[in-house]
Amino acid sequence: MEPGDLEISTHGFADGISMQLAKKRALHGPNETLTKTELNLIIDKAAISFGEFLTALGVDWQNDPNSKDTPRRVAKAYVLDLWKGRYKPMGPITTFPADNYDGIVFDGWIALDSMCSHHHQAIRGYVHVAYIPSQHGRVLGLSKLNRIVEHFGRRGLIQERLTAIIHNAVNQVCERNQGVAVLVDASHNCVSCRGVRHQKSRMKTQMFSGVFADANSPAKQEFYELIRGIA
Repeated sequence: MEPGDLEISTHGFADGISMQLAKKRALHGPNETLTKTELNLIIDKAAISFGEFLTALGVDWQNDPNSKDTPRRVAKAYVLDLWKGRYKPMGPITTFPADNYDGIVFDGWIALDSMCSHHHQAIRGYVHVAYIPSQHGRVLGLSKLNRIVEHFGRRGLIQERLTAIIHNAVNQVCERNQGVAVLVDASHNCVSCRGVRHQKSRMKTQMFSGVFADANSPAKQEFYELIRGIA
């Protein structure tokens, strides 16, 4: 699949690509990407706005040697790292013929470093993904499930939506699959560092389709056993 094909979330929303990229693709096609000059312009504008944000909070950042470059550092961190999934394409997702294989394909304990769209606090945990191809369907190249998780995890969104986006992306690229399963297990800084401040709280979200959807299906049972490491 080409870089622009795997885009299943709403443009401009908290879980979508940036408005700048959405506009460019609307004008010139789905495979358009932002140039280095365009990315630097976004960073420049964001740095100015973040400086104004700090000033509004009463932070004398311009005279503090430890903070005077903070607006640009933060802007670069968002565009080039924390939210890079908004600005840069994932790249091609390689698939291959299943060659009569119709067993489960499982990739577990995929590291997740994300950020929620509510308080812009860190979400850290793991993602477990499985799918079952049909005998004449497609299987993903090695590491491509990891790349899907990494790409959409770097957008800044709530965990529930991330779970759905990962599921839908895998379902889209695994043509003629028999089912897809996704489970996200993560801790949230917005819970541990503010509000109730519960340090050990974790959130689990999951989404199933096809043969995994039945609560009593052997496929779902095998998925959970693989997570526990007993399958």
